[in-house]
Amino acid sequence: MENAKKITGEMLVGKICAEHPEAIPALQAVGMHCLGCPSSQMESLNDAAFVHGLDPQKVVDAVNAALAEN
Repeated sequence: MENAKKITGEMLVGKICAEHPEAIPALQAVGMHCLGCPSSQMESLNDAAFVHGLDPQKVVDAVNAALAEN
């Protein structure tokens, strides 16, 4: 398992989903269900987490954990 994080909070949600589709279930599991909305193409993961009332670092950690499992 790789220790380096692949995803950061500054990355765009749309780019994360396009480059790492295996991250989508993790994003949905934490409450981010509008991954196909236009905002996801221009919104960072940190900003999207904030809009959804989530702790950005917990979202980043959840996505990276999911990627590490695949």
